[in-house]
Amino acid sequence: QVQLVESGGGLVQAGGSLRLSCAASGGTFGSYAMGWFRQAPGKEREFVAAISRSGGVTTYADSVKGRFTIARDNAKNTVFLQMNSLKPDDTAVYYCAAKAWISYVAVRTSKDEYHYWGQGTQVTVSS
Repeated sequence: QVQLVESGGGLVQAGGSLRLSCAASGGTFGSYAMGWFRQAPGKEREFVAAISRSGGVTTYADSVKGRFTIARDNAKNTVFLQMNSLKPDDTAVYYCAAKAWISYVAVRTSKDEYHYWGQGTQVTVSS
């Protein structure tokens, strides 16, 4: 079973950037597809970005496409989310998640398909 710990959240002005990290332990990191999700107050948790086990396939929510980049370093058991041109609407708790039992190049966007979750990191974007 893998444990996930997010870091890198904080307060940033609109137009700024943040880089989130998610460190995995207790499992074989390369056997998991990874995803980032976020949840704003009063809203459901929503998909942000996902990356395949290989790192070669990525997908993004339309709301972040062109501004956010997901990447992974399998040697360091870490997945990243680079967030640029941040907007107040990006304010949320950001969670990373891991999905087991998936092919090497597949990605998933549904939160219901992910097996493991981190505790989340708060991102606040001021206007």
